[in-house]
Amino acid sequence: MQQYLDLLTHILNNGEEKANRTDTKTLSTFGYQMRFDLQKGFPLLTTKKVHLKSIIHELLWFINGETNIKYLVDHNVRIWNEWPYQTFKSSSDFSGESMKEFVQKIKEDDVFAKKHGELGPVYGHQWRHFDGPNDTFVDQLQTVIEQIKTNPNSRRLIVNAWNPPALDKMALPPCHMMFQFYVRNNQLSCQLYQRSADTFLGVPFNIASYALLTMMVAKITNLELGDFVHTLGDTHLYTNHLKQVKKQLKRTPRTLAKMVIKGNQKTIDDFSYADFELKNYNPHPAIRGKVSV
Repeated sequence: MQQYLDLLTHILNNGEEKANRTDTKTLSTFGYQMRFDLQKGFPLLTTKKVHLKSIIHELLWFINGETNIKYLVDHNVRIWNEWPYQTFKSSSDFSGESMKEFVQKIKEDDVFAKKHGELGPVYGHQWRHFDGPNDTFVDQLQTVIEQIKTNPNSRRLIVNAWNPPALDKMALPPCHMMFQFYVRNNQLSCQLYQRSADTFLGVPFNIASYALLTMMVAKITNLELGDFVHTLGDTHLYTNHLKQVKKQLKRTPRTLAKMVIKGNQKTIDDFSYADFELKNYNPHPAIRGKVSV
C-alpha cells in the first residue's frame, strides 16, 4: 500500500490549511488518484490495523438499502453514530444522555431507533432506491449489475449517490459519491469519485470497501478482478491527525492480505458477513484518531 503512503506525503508537502464545516482545520489538496491491482491482493492497509468488521457491515448495510444505524449498532459498528447523536442532542427528547446511553437505546428500543437512528436518504437509499418523478425509483446497483451481464462494454455502468434535491435531508451528504464499473479482457474494474476525502480515517475504509464491492460484483457476473481506481477531490488531513500520519509514514508496508468470498452467491443480495474471510493479514498496530463531525 505504498500508494497510500505516497498520498499522505503528497498532502503534507502540498496541502494548504483550510477551514471547513467542522471545528478542526485541514491540510487540503485538490485532485489525486490511486490505482490498486486487485489481482495482487486485498488493499487493506498494513501500516496500521484497519477494522475490517466495520467495513464489511457498512458495505452490506449500503447494499441492503438501509439508512438507519440500528443494523450497525446491533453489530457493534460505531462509525455512523456521531451524526444521529448530534441531531438527537438538539431534539426535545434529549435528557443529557451520553453517546453510550444513546447507542444502548438504539439497540434496545425499536421506536427510539426508528425516530433517532435515521440518517435520511444516504448511500443505501440512493444505490437501491434513487427517487424519480411520480413515485418512481431506480435500483441503480441492480440495474448496473444486469448491464454488466448483458452489455459489458457499456460506458454507463454508473451508480450515483449525489442526489441534489435530497441532500438537505441527509445527515451527511455523500463523500464517496459516484462509482463506475469497466469490463476489459473479462476483468471487472471500478473507479470511485470521492468529493471529500478524510485521508487518515476515512480513505482506508473507502479503499477496502469499494475493492470488496468490486469483488462481490465480479463474482456474481462471472468476471475476473481488474483494478480499483480511487479518484479524490478535496483530499485532506485534519490537523489533529498530523502526529498520527507522521508515525504511520515511518512504517514499512507489509504483504497484502487475501480476501476469500465463500459460498455460491448469484445476486448482490445473497452475501452475508460470514461469507468473507481475510487471510494472512499482518498489519502494524492500530493508530487512533478522532473523527471531526
